[in-house]
Amino acid sequence: MNFEQGPIRPPSEADSLFVRVTRNCPWNKCLFCHVYKGKKFSRRTIEEIKDDILAMEKGASRVESYALKLDSSGRINREVLEYIYHREPDLLQIAFWLYRGGKNVFLQDGDNLVMPADQLAEVLYFIKEQFPTVERITTYTRARTAGRRSIAELKMLKEAGLTRVHVGLETGCNPLLDYMRKGITAEEHIEAGIKIKEAGLSLSEYVILGLGGRKMWKEHALETAKVLSKIDPNFIRLRTLAIREDVPLLEKVQAGEFHPSNDDEIVMEEKLLLENLSGTGYLVSDHILNLLEDVEGNLVQDIPNMLGVIDSYLRLPAEERANFCLGRRLGIYRYIRDMQDTERYEQVKKLKKLLHESGQDQNEFLIQYRGNFI
Repeated sequence: MNFEQGPIRPPSEADSLFVRVTRNCPWNKCLFCHVYKGKKFSRRTIEEIKDDILAMEKGASRVESYALKLDSSGRINREVLEYIYHREPDLLQIAFWLYRGGKNVFLQDGDNLVMPADQLAEVLYFIKEQFPTVERITTYTRARTAGRRSIAELKMLKEAGLTRVHVGLETGCNPLLDYMRKGITAEEHIEAGIKIKEAGLSLSEYVILGLGGRKMWKEHALETAKVLSKIDPNFIRLRTLAIREDVPLLEKVQAGEFHPSNDDEIVMEEKLLLENLSGTGYLVSDHILNLLEDVEGNLVQDIPNMLGVIDSYLRLPAEERANFCLGRRLGIYRYIRDMQDTERYEQVKKLKKLLHESGQDQNEFLIQYRGNFI
């Protein structure tokens, strides 16, 4: 099908239809990000976006016709998905979207509120017109861009169909924001977050565990908790710092200027963050990079439980923590309780021994290995 797709989306938007509104990121200077490096930002025209939406609508009609061909009820099931996979794989993303209900749309790329509000509203109305089943439309934006929008503009976008905004806070520590070249201050983050919520939009704020490294981990945790408590977003989504060849921060690591935290240190940082965090929203650990996936819950009532998960890890003997970290990173474990499976535990133990015999330090290996997941 003849429509554009951007490079990324949040894990929470896995069931969404992807409509590309802009190309790449207008800022594109953050040291920890590799996604848009070497790519220029550009705005797509309303006509281009609408043409894509119409192409998707035609694609959806074709998927539905295949479903009717296979089953008189027209139900889109796994048989339909398999049929499309073999005969018209370009339709597979749309088919999966319909299979999952056809209710959510995610606008790509990195900062769509740079688009004039009236034009973005026109796109939103058009999406709802072509796909009446859509209930949720979400987008990435930079807090600085959102902060430049008036409450009236944000409310207009909500009325047109925008329901949630994803913002990369990353840290609430001003020196760290400056070091990582985020191009924004903690105060601007707070102002923008409050404005988004006042407009009635759902707000997801992202935090990168480990972003302060070994030098600034305490400041990172404490100042981030302070900023999040003031914003009180609907969702706080945890990510863990990962560095690979195309991440600019790697140069700082190689120069000995930035020292990445190991898993134990990141868990201590996560604990300090939670101990100082307050709010009414929901904290989510929805990424494979996070060591403790089950640190998740409502901030009003579940912080003790989340801290309990962290403490259950920290109470493990050093050898057990090392076993879990290696097993989790290699995909053998998902939760701490998985170590009770003797077969898996022994498998990880053997791999740990091989790693030691090869002369590799496990912490250094795992810091590098995290880069495979971005």
